Amino acid sequence: MKLETVSVDFTDEQKRYLEGFTTGLQISRVGRGLGGGAGKANAEPTGPDAVHIKAQDKVIASGKKLADQEKFKRDEHPFDAYPRLRQQALDNSPPSPADNFRWRYYGIFYVAPTQDSYMCRLRIPNGIMKHWQLSGLADLADELCGPYSHVTTRANLQLREIPPKHAVKLLEGIQELGLCSRGSGADNIRNVTGTPTAGIDPQEILDTRPYAREWHYHILNDRSLYGLPRKFNVAFDGAGRIAVLEETNDIAFTAYEVKDGFGVEPGVWFRLGLGGITGHKDFAKYSGIIVKPEQATAVADAIVRVFIDHGDRTNRNKARLKYVLDAMGHDGFLKLVEERLKTSFTRVPEEAFAPRPAADRMAHVGVHKQKQDGLNWIGVSLTLGKLSCDQMRGLAKVSRDLGDGEIRLTVWQNLLISGVRDENVELAVAAIKQIGLAVEASHIRAGLIACTGNAGCRFAAANTKRNAAEIGDWCEPRVAMDKPVNIHVTGCHHSCAQHYISDIGLIGARVPINDEDTVEGYHLFTGGGFGPDADVGQEVYHDLKAEDAPKTVEGLLKAYMAHRATPDETFLSFARRHDGETLRKLADAQVSA
Repeated sequence: MKLETVSVDFTDEQKRYLEGFTTGLQISRVGRGLGGGAGKANAEPTGPDAVHIKAQDKVIASGKKLADQEKFKRDEHPFDAYPRLRQQALDNSPPSPADNFRWRYYGIFYVAPTQDSYMCRLRIPNGIMKHWQLSGLADLADELCGPYSHVTTRANLQLREIPPKHAVKLLEGIQELGLCSRGSGADNIRNVTGTPTAGIDPQEILDTRPYAREWHYHILNDRSLYGLPRKFNVAFDGAGRIAVLEETNDIAFTAYEVKDGFGVEPGVWFRLGLGGITGHKDFAKYSGIIVKPEQATAVADAIVRVFIDHGDRTNRNKARLKYVLDAMGHDGFLKLVEERLKTSFTRVPEEAFAPRPAADRMAHVGVHKQKQDGLNWIGVSLTLGKLSCDQMRGLAKVSRDLGDGEIRLTVWQNLLISGVRDENVELAVAAIKQIGLAVEASHIRAGLIACTGNAGCRFAAANTKRNAAEIGDWCEPRVAMDKPVNIHVTGCHHSCAQHYISDIGLIGARVPINDEDTVEGYHLFTGGGFGPDADVGQEVYHDLKAEDAPKTVEGLLKAYMAHRATPDETFLSFARRHDGETLRKLADAQVSA
């Protein structure tokens, strides 16, 4: 920094002022990434945001350019800008691009041009909420949003169609319900998922609720854990009947029984997996590392902080944890985590793990016995995750009057009502049906998942919820499936509906119909799986028009029913036995009724 020389005589006090003024400007430029004396001790960042500023400083010092989102964070931390969010609400004005990014720290996303409004995503640790919270959200949605909510694939709720003038009132109303949305968007640790039947599942080996809750509050109360290089997902699976898909997360804590005789205390441990991001065709990789459940928060914290130091802040497409692991190797990364923890990880060989009980692909729908005598959970079938406000209130009333007062969301875009006594099951089922919902679903409907799509997301290339509904409406009366099948419809490369891990997965695309024009459509994959069957599906159809998707899926399902090796063969096994060309021929040979 250079200041012009001024030919004026100053007193000693005035000269000292000018020296301090110049130094202050230099420090300010360093703090905002504008150059200057980065090595000076008095320019050292301090406070909870220092770790992020230092990481950004390394990028700048190397001659690289920060991504725009990193500049937004550096120029003004979102949590320091709440007064401007309030003013925008008073003015009913939309945010600038920079503020649209910042406001995601509060859990709201401005979704123009698809809608001139915000979407709000909550934080619900382990997906469990109280009946009065669901009822209160219905009241807020009725007053301030579109009159509905969506259950998401992170066992969470979204509210949509929120005018800018209602944004702050909604955020504060959510907090008054004992819920929050803080950190549910942007470069933060997202909603913490866990086994939805935690504490009530007859086959679980660990109740995930206390560990998900501890991590949830650890995040909320430490500002230095906001503003990561990219979003970050953590999940806890206690081996219950409903899969959590923890292997699709950046950190997977998977409960295992460790047998005696392997040099460690026998009992239940978390097996540690790292780097899941199925939209980039990768699952969390497991080694022999095991973690005591009570140490999960400390381990997760150390992993996140190593990610903060080494994550890419220049290229958003390569900024997730997977790419740090790819660059330095898992062993190199884990060594840094151990240094931060000041202890070595505990490792055991593969044969130390007792077999885990299998998940049930239909346990999220229907009536199921709990581990507590005389009690049941009821899985409510939703239409692609959507609930009206009246249905939200109705479910809250059923939970309050006939259950234990809890609503349990799942990653399968539906919810459970738990603690229903045997003698009240029929009454609860009747009450659920009375509000237009069901407790049963076909093998097609139960596994039908869709993201928001281009009706509410600017990234999506297709109207996924509408197209998924069309697939269900067309296939259900035409194919008598006797085995569960997952059909996931996602709108873009972000893969919110996780199309790569589905039996049949579709990702939105613009399909050319001539040299100039395109229509909505999909690329279709088969043979994806999760849990013990985790793998990425293979592409079978490229540039499939949306209007042709229902009949194409019908053909694949009929081909499976006609050509499976045995009546017990799953669609997954059938799809993996054939290459894409063979699957196309078998499907195209089927005649629609």
